[in-house]
Amino acid sequence: MAKETVKPYDADSSKKSQVSSMFNKIAPYYDFLNRFLSLGIDTIWRKKAIAQLRDNPPNTVLDVATGTADVALALAKTFRPQRIVGLDISAQMLKIGRTKVHKQQLDEVIELIEGDSENLPFADNTFDAITVAFGVRNFENLEKGLSEMQRVLKSGGKLVVLEFSRPRIFPFKQLFQFYFKNILPVIGRITSKDPRAYSYLYESVQAFPEGKEFLDILSKTGYHAHRCIPLTFGICSIYVAKK
Repeated sequence: MAKETVKPYDADSSKKSQVSSMFNKIAPYYDFLNRFLSLGIDTIWRKKAIAQLRDNPPNTVLDVATGTADVALALAKTFRPQRIVGLDISAQMLKIGRTKVHKQQLDEVIELIEGDSENLPFADNTFDAITVAFGVRNFENLEKGLSEMQRVLKSGGKLVVLEFSRPRIFPFKQLFQFYFKNILPVIGRITSKDPRAYSYLYESVQAFPEGKEFLDILSKTGYHAHRCIPLTFGICSIYVAKK
């Protein structure tokens, strides 16, 4: 379980509503900042996460916290599945995602819907695979969100989670901490006009139960055959698990 509840804004409202509000605000700048602040490495991370599904290409995929649909689009190009549903709590992020989907003429394959990861609007055993890229960190109730995804995943289906983690190796650990805590929030503040969004990013990464702790939570919520794959000196990790 997370060390503490970290919210984007210092307010009494729920984390869920604050996360939705934050992403609605920064949506127009999100794709640019992702590429710029990660030096484009985020696209490589997503490809490596999706590659975890190659051994059994899925026909139906749910992409939770789909945002502007980068993962959904990559899934469509890589596996040509029959159906991809991208779900997100931010209407503005989805609006941008739908434009990207339409531009690539994938409307018949990819459906983007507004929804809550902790109350998924799908029947049990619906999807062959579920992906989540940089989203589980924003769940208000992590275990509930993971349990919901386990519920709608078919037996034998695979969950792939891509999430930030904290490097352990000197001097990369120190450089990462300095960049995430001091440089990234300033760039984000100037560019996105939201003074809290990228400070929240740093704080939420610090509070997230990474590595073995997250694998233990996967076990607790009904998954098995799980493993953690660190990427780029541990800046982020891929978690793979089965139902």
